Amino acid sequence: MMTSDARTPARLRRTPSWLINLVSAQSHRLVSEGFTAAGARGYHYRLLAALDEYGPSSQADLGRRAGIDRSDVVAAVNELAAKNMVDRSPDPSDRRRNVITLTPEGSRHLAELDEVVIRIQDDLLAPLSPDERTRLADLLARVADHHAENRRSG
Repeated sequence: MMTSDARTPARLRRTPSWLINLVSAQSHRLVSEGFTAAGARGYHYRLLAALDEYGPSSQADLGRRAGIDRSDVVAAVNELAAKNMVDRSPDPSDRRRNVITLTPEGSRHLAELDEVVIRIQDDLLAPLSPDERTRLADLLARVADHHAENRRSG
């Protein structure tokens, strides 16, 4: 794991990609620990959030919205369905597809995971003020959106 301290060369400590990687590793650890303690995985949160925001979806659309590969969506939906957090039913317009719907239990679990995410953000961004946190999120979203747009147009 990469670490940064007083012995890290200054040129690395001034390099955004190096710093993003450091913070990403810490973020990944916090998210993994937080979701594991809540009996969930990151895929679960992403799928539940997409269903909550966009409503019932086919597995393919759900995977695209959540940024999850199709093969991983199937396994994660199976896990959520086994816990009664989503309902999977045949699409009336195309019986070959399934429509995934958020259940009340899934909504309750999503609210619990939202609290986990808030705690993770507070831990990860502890040295920043609320305004700095907002500015950092805005800047990172701008960079992410730029690269997503380049992938779509390229």
